[in-house]
Amino acid sequence: MRTLIAPVLIAIMATPTLAADRVGYTSIASGDLAQAESTLVAERRIFPSRPELMLNLAAVYQRTGRDAAARDLYRSVLEKPAVMMDMPSGEIVSSHDVADRGIARLTPAVFATR
Repeated sequence: MRTLIAPVLIAIMATPTLAADRVGYTSIASGDLAQAESTLVAERRIFPSRPELMLNLAAVYQRTGRDAAARDLYRSVLEKPAVMMDMPSGEIVSSHDVADRGIARLTPAVFATR
């Protein structure tokens, strides 16, 4: 099963307009991250486990400085079975690969040591 993902920091996807709007594509592409977040949160109420929604919302959180929330969503994707996703390059990658890339781009967690 292939799933589409909208353009985000980690990957840009070409999607049909209707599907794009439901995964925040139009808003992310235009830089309206508040609208993208609103769309993605609403869609996640209906489809809480869809990886493209989690990945796009994680990217919005990351771009708006909420790295901990982004990290949690990326980890949630990794806890679910991998879904193959079409990338703009024509490459097909798993949702796990996209989540791993997103995590790698986050500010590292800081741990205190003594």
